[in-house]
Amino acid sequence: MEKSKVMTHEKFGEKDFQTIIGNLLRYGVWISLSVAFIGGIVYLLHHGNDIEDYSVFKENDRNIFEVISSVVNGVISGSGEFLIFFGIILLFLTPVFRVLLSLFSFLIEKDYLYVVITLIVILIIITSISFGFSH
Repeated sequence: MEKSKVMTHEKFGEKDFQTIIGNLLRYGVWISLSVAFIGGIVYLLHHGNDIEDYSVFKENDRNIFEVISSVVNGVISGSGEFLIFFGIILLFLTPVFRVLLSLFSFLIEKDYLYVVITLIVILIIITSISFGFSH
């Protein structure tokens, strides 16, 4: 028998999503670690000899939009402190993106029970971020 030369179209499957999710987690952690490490080096180069006054507590009572705006401006200006903070934000967002990818995976697979569960998890994440910054 002769093999057919017609290519079969494979569907984008669960194995593909697992590979993408695994790579997202792996590279997300490495990228966030690298950004925070570079920020640490930049911070030490500019503030390595500074003495920090730990007797005074500096409370930052700002909302999430002010924090994101200041982080973006700080990263653009090359501030080491904000590069470290940006690395931490990237580390936090890595599993959040994993949950969002899982949502799309469950939608494609038409597994609606897990779609609902994933939406509840996303709602919990959004609620905790909102109330965490607006205490």
